[in-house]
Order: sequence, then C-alpha cells, then structure tokens
Amino acid sequence: MPTDDFTRFPLQMWQRVFSRVKKAVVFMDDRCAETLHWNGGFAALLEAGARNLKQFSSFESCRVDEPKAVFVVSTLLKGRTVDIIKDIISLSHIQYCVVFTTVAHSVHLMANNVTSDMDGTPVFEQFEEKLCEWMGNMNYTAEVMHVPVVFAPVSQQLIITPIYEHLFPLLTQDLQAINANRPEKKRFGNLVDVDLHSLPAKLQVEVKSLASALNSVFEATCTKEESFAVGPMSRLIAGELANHPQAKNRRKTAPNKASIIFVDRTLDLTGAVGHHGDNLVEKILTVLKPLPGHVTDVQVNMMELTSLQQTTHSENTLAPGCLAQTQSPAAKSLWETMLTSKHKEGVLEVRRHLVEAASKEKLPIKMSMGRVTPEQLCSYIQLFRSSWRALESHCGVLQLGLAVAQMLRHPRLPRWDSCLAFERLLLQALADSDFPTVLRQLLPLMKPCGGEGSSALGSRLGEDECGPDELILLLVYLYSLADEAQPAGNEQQEEEELEKLERELIGALTLVVTRETDLSPLLQKLTGCANPEELTNERVHSAMEEMFETLRGLSHTRDHLKQLHSVYASSDGVHQATYRPFLRQILEEVFHPDRQECPDIEHMSGGLTDLLKTGFSMFMKVSRPHPSDNPLLLLFLVGGVTPSELRLIKELTASLKPGTQVLVLSTRLLKPTDIPELLFNTHRLQPDVSL
Repeated sequence: MPTDDFTRFPLQMWQRVFSRVKKAVVFMDDRCAETLHWNGGFAALLEAGARNLKQFSSFESCRVDEPKAVFVVSTLLKGRTVDIIKDIISLSHIQYCVVFTTVAHSVHLMANNVTSDMDGTPVFEQFEEKLCEWMGNMNYTAEVMHVPVVFAPVSQQLIITPIYEHLFPLLTQDLQAINANRPEKKRFGNLVDVDLHSLPAKLQVEVKSLASALNSVFEATCTKEESFAVGPMSRLIAGELANHPQAKNRRKTAPNKASIIFVDRTLDLTGAVGHHGDNLVEKILTVLKPLPGHVTDVQVNMMELTSLQQTTHSENTLAPGCLAQTQSPAAKSLWETMLTSKHKEGVLEVRRHLVEAASKEKLPIKMSMGRVTPEQLCSYIQLFRSSWRALESHCGVLQLGLAVAQMLRHPRLPRWDSCLAFERLLLQALADSDFPTVLRQLLPLMKPCGGEGSSALGSRLGEDECGPDELILLLVYLYSLADEAQPAGNEQQEEEELEKLERELIGALTLVVTRETDLSPLLQKLTGCANPEELTNERVHSAMEEMFETLRGLSHTRDHLKQLHSVYASSDGVHQATYRPFLRQILEEVFHPDRQECPDIEHMSGGLTDLLKTGFSMFMKVSRPHPSDNPLLLLFLVGGVTPSELRLIKELTASLKPGTQVLVLSTRLLKPTDIPELLFNTHRLQPDVSL
C-alpha cells in the first residue's frame, strides 16, 4: 500500500542512529525519547548494542570505562543544548562522540543569520571541533549529523510528531504580540496576513524544521506532493514545504504522487474538547496518568500480573506498562481496533483477545457473555500470573487489557458522561438563546469542594459532578461556538451583560480552584502552583482573567473562511441541533463527485509554473490541482487530532471514495484537557528550540 512506505520511514531514520550506538552510552532528550518509544523503544537501542540510555541532562555522565557517547537531540546545536553536551563530556572520559540533531543544517544556517547557501555542513564541522576540544584531544573522534527522527507511527493510519507537540496555530493575542514590535503602518489586520519572516526567530526555526522533516519523508518515498492549506498556520507550513529548496528536483522525477492538506486545529476546537468521542483510547488518555516526559502514552499499573499486595508504596515497586506495543502482532491489531472503533466494540475486542490468548495457553478460563466489566477483564488477566511463558508471550495484549480495565473502574470516568450530557444541552440552548443566556447556565455548576450543594469537604475524585478541569473544557466548548447563538436585540446591551457575567464566572471559578484539595496537572500549569498550599486568591484570579481573554477570541477563528465557517447545524424542528465536525466538511469537499473547488482549501504553489497557472486561470480555463487528484491523501492536523476524528476519517473515506488511501499526520494525539493547556499555557510564539 502507498501508506506503508510512509509508516516505515520513521524506523528507517532510527536505523541511522542505531548503526552508531554500538558500545555507547546514549543521551536523549524527552521529545526524541517519546519518538523512540513508538519505534521499538529502549529494547531496539539495546539490540543495536547500546550500553545504556540516559536522560539528556547536565547531571548525567559516562563511567570511566565508557569511552563512547551518542547524543540525540530535538533542538538546534546552540544555547542550553550545547551547555548540557559540554557538561556531560566534562564529567566523563569520552574519546568517541556522535551527535544527532533533528534540525537540518539549512535551519542551523538560518539560526546563525547566514542567508546564502553554503557547500558542505560548516556549522556541524565547527561543532565537531568543539567536541574534540571538550574531550581534551583533537585526535579523538567527533561526528555531528542531522537525522529527522521526528515521526512516531502510532498506528497504520496515524503518524505523530512528538518533537512538535507544542506547535499550535496562533491566536488573536499572538497577533497583538507580533504587531507590538512593528511600526503602526506595517501592522497586520489579521492572522491570515502574517508571513513567516514576521514571526519570532524561534517559531521560524520550528516551522522550517517541520517543513524540512516532511520534505525528507517525500524524498525517501520518492513522492511528488501537492500542498494545500486551511488556516493561517497551515498556510505558513505548506508554503515553506512548497518552496523548499531541495524539493524542486525531487518533484521533477518522483514517480509517486500524493496530496497533503494542512489543517489548523483552532478551526475546530469544539471537536477537540467535546466528549462525544465514544472511544476507549480517548478515555484512557484522559483518566490514566501520563508516562513521565510523554504526551501520548500513559502508565498502566501492572500489579494484577504479580502477587504483590496493593499498598500506597507498591505502585513504585513495579515499572508501569504502556499503550505503545510495537512488537506483538496481536497487540498491534488490538490497539488499531481500540484507536478507531466505538467504546463498546473496543471493549468486546479486548475481551476476545484475552480469551483467545488464555485458550491458546490452555489456561482455565471461565467464559461469560453479556456486558464486559473491569472485574471480568481482570479475572482473565490474572490467569496469566501462573505461567511466566504465557505472560511473556502475551504481555502486549495484557497491558492493553489492563489499561481498559483501569479506565473502566476509574473514579473520574463518570465525569465523561456528565460533560457529554451538558454539552448536548448547550448545543440545543444555542439555537434558542443569546450567548450570555447560554453561558449563564454554567454558573450553577461552579460549586467549590465542600461548598453548598456539593459533597463533603475534600477531593472531588469519584463524583460525576464537574471539577475545575471539566468546567474549563465546557467554557472552551461554548466560546468556540459563541457565534452560533441567537443575536440579541441590542448589541451594546448584550456586550455589557456578557462582561458582567464573565466577571461573575471568573469569581466563581477562582473560588472553585482555591478550594481544591488536589490540583490536576492542568490546574498546576494554569496557576503555576504545584500544590494547593501555594494557591492564593490573587494568583488564581489573575490566571482566570488571562484565560477569559483568550476565550473571547475563540469564536473568531473561522472568520476568514468563505464557505466552511460553521461547525454547528441548528435544529430544524425534526432533528436536534448537532455539532458538524470540520474534518467531515473538508473530506466532503475533497471527495465531492463534481470535484468542486472549495475557496477555503488553498493550493500552495511552489515555483513560477504554478503561479503562472494560477494567473492564467483568471482569464482562461486552466485546471488547478485538486486534493482528490492523487491516490494518496495526507491530512496534517497542526495542533493535534482526536481518536474519534481518526474513526471519522476512516469511515468517511470508505463511504465517499473507497480505494483512496488516507494517512493522518499530526503534532499529537489529543485528549480533551490538552486543549486548555495549548490555549492558555503554551508559549506559541517562543517554542523551545534552544536558540
């Protein structure tokens, strides 16, 4: 299949690293480690002959008997990254050093303010000399090279880029920050007008690095791509890819063809924070703790597979399991089903896999039909304790089974259904009322822990009532649909009423957060406090005010679109009001039998020929490229994709244009609480690229 070359590419890039790690201690930053996690993990490094894998940190080093080190980093070889490499070398006795960076040499030149093309790789060569200096002998060996280990194949249908997990489309206040540094006459009126060179240097590095990594995929798969974009950030990335200097020759000779459509996540935040995704993986990612340093995987408690007693300390005795099962074919197949099927189908498939594995190992399984319960799944899993061989053979399936069982009995799971019920009510209310009236419905939900009408003082864990995280998600959900509400008679009066209501909401939410006895990861990031003792009214109030400032701009993210400007279908008297996924609308346009041209799906031309074609098409019939022209369609979601969107893409493609291959690429796999973090707590204009 055409997609196979793309899903094989990430591991082929890691093979370049593996070929250099024999007898070496490997130092790797978190983002590269997460990419490796989905490409064979630590086991693949050990098989390649590595001695050890350590965190990329100034506090790590090699032992005296470890003369070889390999560094794998996701940043420029500048600033803090250089300091850490120097620290590790100075604490060690290294004689052979290899440095891999995911940032191309051309981007290093740009970061060093070199505009002209240069032969060779002078930046890397200079760094090799520095490494020899730090090792204390110019005759020691140092190698520095670029390798795009940025892609993680999460499934046959999805490839993510953990290196760019915090890359997110810009918002209104980012535009204000860009304009603040420009003369008044040269300020941008809209995010659509912003060009790449007007962005801060760090974000330029990020965009150019991503375009370079995508170019290397097309190069390795001998593919000529047509780039399309929907949204301002997507235009910048697609434009950079279309004009990539190394791409011109490839496009002349490449035998394979593909279309790639970049889509900004901000054009549909409703789908990203909503709880309509009836999917196992979305719920697992939401309720289980993340693996330390990871964004797309969780810790699975493995106690059920041991005879250890469950105590507060025993959790730290045992290494956690995870969702990334890259070795076992059965586990891979189960993971694909869990990722793209509905909750009920997924749970039944988990049970079927466990029963099959137990039968294969002749374990004494008691069959039971009907509803799948977490107790039933755990009873099947516990059978494997008795046989080490069976446990080892089916370890992948058992970890996925445990993840599902732990999610099903998690005390926070009932909140998922509470949010879903409330989202449905809000959708209907938007059809009949103005925005302040709908927003006011959230006030009664804002009950602090131990407050009136709430449970006893203490953590909300285990209740189906909404906690601060869920309230913030409902606010994002509602503000992203604000334009769909009925207009009020008096606009000025509505504005005043909204301001007054927002002040009430900020006050109520401040009280809710300050009364929490257990801060979620999201609240820790929003308030900058690691525990409740650090919270002060002023600190929380200020964080909530900033949050509402961002919320106000969310309803305008689709203002620049001519056709796809709504994700809401109001009630027609027969059908209830519903959410219409933005991706559904894009795919319906792309696969429309009449091949209509959608003004919002913009073709990004690379070079003079394409520009001439576009110019001529104004006064004579010239067929412009269409996304459905090619047998392979790549959808790149800038800012993340949800598991339920993966299912939607799979089902829509099968019904609208069977036979077409669609591969989804994205910066990350989303759970609802990722969106508030990306909106309210991410330095979108200043990513960490070590500049």
